[in-house]
Amino acid sequence: MYDTQNDRVWAINREEADKNGGVKQKQNFPERVMVWLGVCSKGVTPLVIFDEGTVNHQRYIDEVLPVAWEYANKMFGDQWMFQQGGAKPHTHRLTQQWCKQHFPSFIDKSRWPPNSPDLNPLDYFIWDEFVHQSNGIKSNQKRL
Repeated sequence: MYDTQNDRVWAINREEADKNGGVKQKQNFPERVMVWLGVCSKGVTPLVIFDEGTVNHQRYIDEVLPVAWEYANKMFGDQWMFQQGGAKPHTHRLTQQWCKQHFPSFIDKSRWPPNSPDLNPLDYFIWDEFVHQSNGIKSNQKRL
Protein backbone atom coordinates (compact mmCIF):
# COMPACT_ATOMS: atom_id res chain seq x y z
CA MET A 1 0.00 0.00 0.00
CA TYR A 2 1.31 3.44 -0.86
CA ASP A 3 2.40 5.45 2.17
CA THR A 4 1.81 9.15 1.54
CA GLN A 5 4.11 10.02 4.43
CA ASN A 6 7.17 9.02 2.38
CA ASP A 7 6.90 11.64 -0.39
CA ARG A 8 6.30 15.39 -0.30
CA VAL A 9 5.68 17.81 -3.16
CA TRP A 10 5.10 21.43 -2.20
CA ALA A 11 2.48 23.00 -4.48
CA ILE A 12 -0.46 25.37 -4.47
CA ASN A 13 -2.89 22.89 -6.00
CA ARG A 14 -3.14 19.36 -7.44
CA GLU A 15 -2.32 20.44 -11.02
CA GLU A 16 0.89 22.14 -9.94
CA ALA A 17 1.84 19.15 -7.81
CA ASP A 18 1.36 16.83 -10.80
CA LYS A 19 3.59 19.07 -12.97
CA ASN A 20 6.29 18.95 -10.29
CA GLY A 21 6.31 15.17 -9.96
CA GLY A 22 3.37 14.68 -7.66
CA VAL A 23 1.93 11.18 -7.73
CA LYS A 24 -1.65 10.25 -7.06
CA GLN A 25 -1.68 6.62 -6.03
CA LYS A 26 -4.67 4.33 -5.93
CA GLN A 27 -4.98 2.07 -2.90
CA ASN A 28 -4.29 -1.61 -3.50
CA PHE A 29 -6.84 -2.78 -0.95
CA PRO A 30 -10.28 -1.58 0.09
CA GLU A 31 -10.46 0.64 3.13
CA ARG A 32 -12.72 -1.78 4.92
CA VAL A 33 -13.44 -5.43 4.60
CA MET A 34 -16.34 -7.31 6.13
CA VAL A 35 -15.92 -10.93 7.14
CA TRP A 36 -18.19 -13.65 8.43
CA LEU A 37 -16.99 -16.55 10.52
CA GLY A 38 -18.96 -19.34 12.17
CA VAL A 39 -17.78 -20.96 15.40
CA CYS A 40 -18.74 -24.30 16.95
CA SER A 41 -17.36 -26.87 19.35
CA LYS A 42 -15.35 -28.55 16.59
CA GLY A 43 -13.73 -25.46 15.13
CA VAL A 44 -14.45 -22.54 12.85
CA THR A 45 -15.97 -22.31 9.41
CA PRO A 46 -14.09 -20.97 6.43
CA LEU A 47 -14.06 -17.17 6.33
CA VAL A 48 -16.49 -15.46 4.01
CA ILE A 49 -14.89 -12.20 2.91
CA PHE A 50 -16.89 -9.28 1.54
CA ASP A 51 -14.37 -6.86 0.11
CA GLU A 52 -16.89 -4.76 -1.79
CA GLY A 53 -20.30 -3.38 -0.95
CA THR A 54 -22.49 -4.09 2.00
CA VAL A 55 -24.14 -7.28 3.11
CA ASN A 56 -27.89 -7.32 2.71
CA HIS A 57 -30.16 -10.28 3.31
CA GLN A 58 -29.71 -11.64 -0.22
CA ARG A 59 -25.91 -11.63 -0.07
CA TYR A 60 -26.12 -13.22 3.37
CA ILE A 61 -28.40 -15.98 2.02
CA ASP A 62 -26.33 -16.52 -1.13
CA GLU A 63 -22.81 -16.26 0.26
CA VAL A 64 -22.87 -17.02 4.00
CA LEU A 65 -25.62 -19.47 4.82
CA PRO A 66 -24.46 -22.15 2.34
CA VAL A 67 -21.00 -22.05 3.95
CA ALA A 68 -22.54 -22.48 7.41
CA TRP A 69 -24.81 -25.28 6.18
CA GLU A 70 -22.01 -27.20 4.43
CA TYR A 71 -19.59 -26.89 7.34
CA ALA A 72 -22.12 -27.91 9.99
CA ASN A 73 -23.35 -30.89 7.98
CA LYS A 74 -19.77 -32.04 7.48
CA MET A 75 -18.97 -31.72 11.20
CA PHE A 76 -22.23 -32.88 12.79
CA GLY A 77 -24.38 -34.61 10.18
CA ASP A 78 -27.99 -33.65 10.80
CA GLN A 79 -27.65 -33.11 14.58
CA TRP A 80 -26.88 -29.41 14.97
CA MET A 81 -28.53 -26.08 15.68
CA PHE A 82 -27.84 -22.74 14.01
CA GLN A 83 -27.84 -19.50 15.98
CA GLN A 84 -27.15 -16.03 14.64
CA GLY A 85 -27.15 -12.48 15.93
CA GLY A 86 -29.59 -9.65 15.45
CA ALA A 87 -28.07 -7.92 12.40
CA LYS A 88 -30.61 -6.89 9.77
CA PRO A 89 -29.47 -9.48 7.20
CA HIS A 90 -29.94 -12.17 9.90
CA THR A 91 -33.42 -11.09 10.94
CA HIS A 92 -34.87 -10.43 7.49
CA ARG A 93 -37.93 -12.58 6.86
CA LEU A 94 -36.37 -14.28 3.80
CA THR A 95 -33.25 -15.15 5.81
CA GLN A 96 -35.39 -16.57 8.59
CA GLN A 97 -37.39 -18.56 6.04
CA TRP A 98 -34.23 -19.94 4.40
CA CYS A 99 -32.83 -21.03 7.77
CA LYS A 100 -36.06 -22.75 8.80
CA GLN A 101 -36.16 -24.63 5.50
CA HIS A 102 -32.51 -25.73 5.38
CA PHE A 103 -31.11 -26.12 8.89
CA PRO A 104 -32.08 -29.14 11.03
CA SER A 105 -32.65 -26.83 14.00
CA PHE A 106 -32.65 -23.06 14.11
CA ILE A 107 -33.07 -20.41 16.80
CA ASP A 108 -35.22 -17.82 15.05
CA LYS A 109 -35.39 -14.11 15.85
CA SER A 110 -38.57 -14.48 17.94
CA ARG A 111 -36.57 -16.55 20.47
CA TRP A 112 -33.66 -14.07 20.58
CA PRO A 113 -34.39 -10.98 22.71
CA PRO A 114 -33.09 -7.70 21.29
CA ASN A 115 -30.05 -6.07 22.89
CA SER A 116 -29.10 -9.11 24.96
CA PRO A 117 -25.36 -9.60 24.55
CA ASP A 118 -25.22 -11.81 27.64
CA LEU A 119 -26.97 -14.55 25.68
CA ASN A 120 -24.06 -14.89 23.30
CA PRO A 121 -20.70 -14.91 25.13
CA LEU A 122 -18.93 -15.75 21.87
CA ASP A 123 -19.55 -12.19 20.74
CA TYR A 124 -17.07 -11.12 23.37
CA PHE A 125 -14.57 -13.96 23.23
CA ILE A 126 -14.20 -14.82 19.56
CA TRP A 127 -13.94 -11.28 18.22
CA ASP A 128 -11.41 -10.32 20.89
CA GLU A 129 -9.37 -13.39 20.04
CA PHE A 130 -9.69 -12.74 16.30
CA VAL A 131 -8.42 -9.17 16.68
CA HIS A 132 -5.48 -10.24 18.82
CA GLN A 133 -4.56 -13.12 16.49
CA SER A 134 -4.72 -10.87 13.45
CA ASN A 135 -2.37 -8.42 15.20
CA GLY A 136 0.10 -11.23 15.87
CA ILE A 137 -0.62 -11.59 19.59
CA LYS A 138 -1.03 -15.18 20.75
CA SER A 139 -3.84 -15.91 23.18
CA ASN A 140 -1.38 -17.02 25.88
CA GLN A 141 0.65 -13.78 25.69
CA LYS A 142 0.00 -10.93 28.08
CA ARG A 143 -2.18 -8.22 26.57
CA LEU A 144 -1.61 -4.66 27.62
